[in-house]
Amino acid sequence: MRSPNMETFKQQKVEDFYDIGEELGRVSGGELFDFLAQKESLSEEEATSFIKQILEGVNYLHAKKIAHFDLKVGKISPPGGYALGPGLGSGSIYGDVIPSSSHALEPENIMLLDKNIPIPHIKLIDFGLAHEIEDGVEFKNIFGTPEFVAPEIVNYEPLGLEADMWSIGVITYILLSGASPFLGDTKQDTLANITAVSYNFDEEFFSQTSELAKDFIRKLLVKETRKRLTIQEALRHPWITSKGVIRTPEQRKAEPAQLKTERLREYTLKCHSSMPPDNTYVNFERFACVVEDVARMDQGCRALAGARDTIQDDVETLVSIYNEKEAWYREESERAQHDLSQLRYEFRKVQSSKKLLREDIRATGSRLRSTARKLDYLQAQFEALGQELLADLQWLQELVGGFQLESGSVDSPSSVCCQDSSECLGELLNSSRSKDV
Repeated sequence: MRSPNMETFKQQKVEDFYDIGEELGRVSGGELFDFLAQKESLSEEEATSFIKQILEGVNYLHAKKIAHFDLKVGKISPPGGYALGPGLGSGSIYGDVIPSSSHALEPENIMLLDKNIPIPHIKLIDFGLAHEIEDGVEFKNIFGTPEFVAPEIVNYEPLGLEADMWSIGVITYILLSGASPFLGDTKQDTLANITAVSYNFDEEFFSQTSELAKDFIRKLLVKETRKRLTIQEALRHPWITSKGVIRTPEQRKAEPAQLKTERLREYTLKCHSSMPPDNTYVNFERFACVVEDVARMDQGCRALAGARDTIQDDVETLVSIYNEKEAWYREESERAQHDLSQLRYEFRKVQSSKKLLREDIRATGSRLRSTARKLDYLQAQFEALGQELLADLQWLQELVGGFQLESGSVDSPSSVCCQDSSECLGELLNSSRSKDV
């Protein structure tokens, strides 16, 4: 399925419509490693001069906060190895893998202005992947040539100017040895070696290399970007600044031997010896398919991003509702716990009051029973006293009656007194009989 805004590639020969002129963008000196491979030997001082020129070119870019992101030397996949898909150039490091029988050339981005002088001037080219690094703006991407990319590119981490310094370390390693530090049998092996920073200075390749050169490489091939040499620090490294220093005869005798370029020549020959036949039109067709796939992928990613935003909004809404409900339930739970606590307290009070009341009832009942017994006792005593009083009153009445008979006169004072006493005793006797005291 083609995107509506994409044109279909025509399957005619381009020569039928255009006159093909000379290739643009190449200067006349050719590629750096081609030039070095033609030499019988290479001194470290010469190697240093080339690396210093590369550093100066990169310094110009980094001063403007521009990262090249594709510094490399010419390389094709070795037999049984890998290459990026045709037409992709040095794009994504996770690009299409093609069979090793079809080698894909990746040209150098380090060229010479004129190779007819002892130390030619170097020029950096191919800024297709270059990017301006802005302060506070995070930049991530997966691109470049697998053999030369930094670990932060492989791990899809924020990128900066440090990625170029890693590539310079790889280039220096290859320049001094003719071997690639991280190259594996497959692209995945190469990327794994990069992320693990798995390399060494094999004596077979570095027996004639100075410790300063190795130190320069070590300080560039550092996984942690903040510990990697900056461009200014690299330019101040002793291996770079030692160029042109006057040496005593003893120092000259102690200088390492000339670096042999056989391995560098072999490395370079592998870059060019198995170039595929002209398959420009096939590449265009494949490139069109790739572009369509990328467009579909981009559209799918946008749709996925939209769906993700929608889902994110729904999730945020649900989380908000959940938080509100949780707060309400928590508040209700706290209120219910408080009310329950109050009820428990009141219940305990009632239980305590009930217990005290029962104890009071038992005590009152006991006192009432004791009082009843006392009343019964007093009643018995009262009745006994009443009987005694009644008997005494009868005796007094009889006594008073006897006095009246002896006096014989009704009007005498004693008779009147006896009569009054008899009446009072009669009333008391009647009261005692009616049980009124």
